[in-house]
Amino acid sequence: MKSWDKDGVRTRLREMAAQDRRLERFGASTHRYESAPALPEAEIRAFEESHGINLPPEYRSFVAQVGNGPAGPGHGLMPLTLPRPDDGEEWAVDDEWNEDRLPGRLAAPFPLNEPLPGRVAASADELTFGTLMLAEEGCGSYIRLILNGPRAGEVWRIDPDWGGFVPAAPGFHTWYSQWLQCP
Repeated sequence: MKSWDKDGVRTRLREMAAQDRRLERFGASTHRYESAPALPEAEIRAFEESHGINLPPEYRSFVAQVGNGPAGPGHGLMPLTLPRPDDGEEWAVDDEWNEDRLPGRLAAPFPLNEPLPGRVAASADELTFGTLMLAEEGCGSYIRLILNGPRAGEVWRIDPDWGGFVPAAPGFHTWYSQWLQCP
């Protein structure tokens, strides 16, 4: 597992914010390049136990060492344990976040063995069992972390209308690091 350089990530976020003072980069006006504090180990463990899961190590170490969102790809990382501070503003991402936390949903088997490109005929809700929503990209497109099965740890993008449900990165570290490296 690749480790995180908390200070390096936070330095890069400050650089990105300085380069985008007008918050013109996609999603920047939502996350503002700000990082929430990391979560205590006990809080992460309690979340895992309450949902009957083990978070993939790359993501788990991020929320434990770097922060619990929001600076990140799309409109930013969703927090793990508590709703985002602006919850209740009629944003669909909050419904996705709440649905992920329904009993048994995260621990359920991930239903796909292979990517599902193109328009998705099945209900997106049926396809996201065993995944955790990481970020919203707009227009019903979400980034999800696979939690169990042979694809555990992979990051997938679900765009039911156009792009299907397909891999976006082999793991959280790669996905987040690619965003950090963008100009």
